[in-house]
Amino acid sequence: MRNQLTLAIIICAALACSCANPAANKPKATIANAAPGSDSAKPANAETLVISPENSKVEFVAAKVTRSHNGSFKQFAGEIDLVNNDADGSRVSIDIQTNSVSTDEDDLTKHLQTPDFFDVAKFPKATFTSSKIVAILRTGSSGVHYDVTGNFELHGIKKSITFPATITVAPDSVSVNAEFSINRRDFGLVYPGKADDLIRDGVVIKLTLKVPRAK
Repeated sequence: MRNQLTLAIIICAALACSCANPAANKPKATIANAAPGSDSAKPANAETLVISPENSKVEFVAAKVTRSHNGSFKQFAGEIDLVNNDADGSRVSIDIQTNSVSTDEDDLTKHLQTPDFFDVAKFPKATFTSSKIVAILRTGSSGVHYDVTGNFELHGIKKSITFPATITVAPDSVSVNAEFSINRRDFGLVYPGKADDLIRDGVVIKLTLKVPRAK
């Protein structure tokens, strides 16, 4: 009886782990309608740093009821326009090639490219351009915590989003680290999946940038 009880506890623990929602303990991005013509212009007198796959990562974690999947985009390009050596008043912009999506399963990668999800033939790019970067907590050498607001366009739908990020401006680089969740339905990604393998609405976005400055 004791062995059977132990086995049941192990099985229940394993099932609970496999069904965990990766977005449950991540901060949720604030979503609002993007105002027409609200994309910010490149700041004057800015130092421009080039974002590329060689110095940055754009990753995500999506989940079904039964398990989660890790994914990323392999092709993207962008800029950090740094003003006065501080993230306040600066701008970040990035263009992501949706057909460069990659996941931990080949079949899933192919499915994400179809009209069920990203529809890469119709919507080849996802874009983000910040309109406001505001410091909310300064913690010294570990970086500064910011709220980043900007227009994010995905699957042909443009929304204003605000998410938390840690930004460090160093003499040789600018680092940006952010991990937050969005609701896929806000961007028209509504494929329901199978009845016994439902897709969770929350998707975790992970941004890891360490962009070199000109020497």
